[in-house]
Amino acid sequence: MLLEGIFSAITTPFYGDGTVYLRKLEHNVERYSRSPVAGMVVLGSTGEAILLSREEQLEVLETAIPAAAAEKVMIAGVGQESVRHTLALAEDAARLQYDAVLVRTPHFYRPQMTPQAMLTYYRAVADSSPLPVVLYSVPVFTNYDLPVDVVAELAMHPNIIGLKDSSGRPERIAEVVAATRGNKATVAVTNVFRAVTGRMRAPAASAARAFVAIDSLTGGAIATADVTPAPTLKTRSREVEFQVLTGGAQTLHASLVAGAVGGVLGLAAPAPQCCYEVYTAWKEGDAGLAAEKQQRIAPAGTRVVSQLGIAAVKYACDLNGYYGGRPRLPLLPLTAEQRGEVETLMGDVRY
Repeated sequence: MLLEGIFSAITTPFYGDGTVYLRKLEHNVERYSRSPVAGMVVLGSTGEAILLSREEQLEVLETAIPAAAAEKVMIAGVGQESVRHTLALAEDAARLQYDAVLVRTPHFYRPQMTPQAMLTYYRAVADSSPLPVVLYSVPVFTNYDLPVDVVAELAMHPNIIGLKDSSGRPERIAEVVAATRGNKATVAVTNVFRAVTGRMRAPAASAARAFVAIDSLTGGAIATADVTPAPTLKTRSREVEFQVLTGGAQTLHASLVAGAVGGVLGLAAPAPQCCYEVYTAWKEGDAGLAAEKQQRIAPAGTRVVSQLGIAAVKYACDLNGYYGGRPRLPLLPLTAEQRGEVETLMGDVRY
């Protein structure tokens, strides 16, 4: 699966009483589908996955996927503390036609999370996961940074295709890219070298022979007639290295220069276009424009996402036409002063 580009780390909307607001989730996903992002991560850190029950996580996955455009790569956050529970959610994601799973590092039993324990955990998940696995290192929340040498070993597994690195350090991304160089895989891409998702393939597979009732067309007797099948999806192959994605909008440009192929960004929840513009300028080789676009989003990436957190990301979503609402307790809503600060920071980051 090709992971290049910007992925929105989407939020999970709630009603005022804390119940999951599925209709607003659907609304947000439909709007992201009209944006230039490569795809979305559902139930990541920005999605407050850790605060949802197993049943709620499944409801969110079930609601988001049919609202997404077929060409958008959909990644499900399925990381749990045990291999068993992680695989159960990965199987649900596969049934729902997600394209890959994001698996954060287990961390509750931190003293026992040795390199050997991490290798065992991720290999066991990857051995049985029906979907490709993306490693997720987010030390700001787990107090554990997946070691580069462990990532290098895991990159050799055929079902582990990439890493989301939320360390905030482009130099670490450069180290991971260097350590995993040579771990190549062949992926299917479109004629314009974009990702091919499972949902793009599904209509072509199911439309080999379809029928409609003649009376629905003419009002006559019931009969059936062949319908011209949808054109077969034409793909080509592309060789890719182990794919590293940054988790920080404030270091997006530097991370791309260091070897990242894109980013899974909390700031791309309220402002996907602004994040995409950094990526596009870099992709086109315009370092000056990329740096300029980076300067535009860096203050919001630092203060809104990294420091003020989920409540601020959700308020920024409200400002930019997505539904944000409040976070789930024990996360607190913003104060009036903090809301004013977010409004100022997002003033030039409006889409």
